[in-house]
Amino acid sequence: MHTAASPRRVLATRNAAWAHAIAHTLARAGATPNGVSMAGVAVAAAAAAALALAPAASPAARPWLLAAAAAGIQARLLCNLLDGMLAVEEGLKSATGEIYNDLPDRIADVLILVGAGYAAGSPSLGWAAAVCAVFTAYVRVLAGSLRATQRFVGPMAKQHRMFTLTLGAIAAAAEARLALPPRAIAVALATIAAGSVVTAIRRTRLLAAELEAK
Repeated sequence: MHTAASPRRVLATRNAAWAHAIAHTLARAGATPNGVSMAGVAVAAAAAAALALAPAASPAARPWLLAAAAAGIQARLLCNLLDGMLAVEEGLKSATGEIYNDLPDRIADVLILVGAGYAAGSPSLGWAAAVCAVFTAYVRVLAGSLRATQRFVGPMAKQHRMFTLTLGAIAAAAEARLALPPRAIAVALATIAAGSVVTAIRRTRLLAAELEAK
């Protein structure tokens, strides 16, 4: 979140000493919130590439690609944490922060989820999960445009989506290592798609209730 006006997702890790130490170190090194946001997109692209390449990789390389994808997904979330901390805690807000706060997140979501679809052997499932994920964010931003509360509630908000897919990638790495049928990522994507629909409906109902109460 790059400006004082932006709502902030509640994250326990934002209060962790290690997170403050990294943010402070980045600030002293000259990093900017917008730059870290774009780094998150680059990391997401790398994770997506690892996912997409995994099915065609050799049996020896496939588990490593899937494990690298899981690490990349978490690194993307770390960038999402640090850009906001640089903006707010380190006082590096920018006039374009609102753009870099939301747009790179949507790109990263689509990259990772579509890449996971290719990893699962079902690109359509990856696209479905991506569309559903973007729609949850659309409902939140729509609330802001109507001067209502922007809610980050789940059950499948961004951190939940990425946690689910991280577990799916780790499980898929284990499947590949043990020569088991590859099912984990498809299950993760189906869970994300269904949970995102529930999330969008829940956010819409909360928005409607708030507007009706005004």
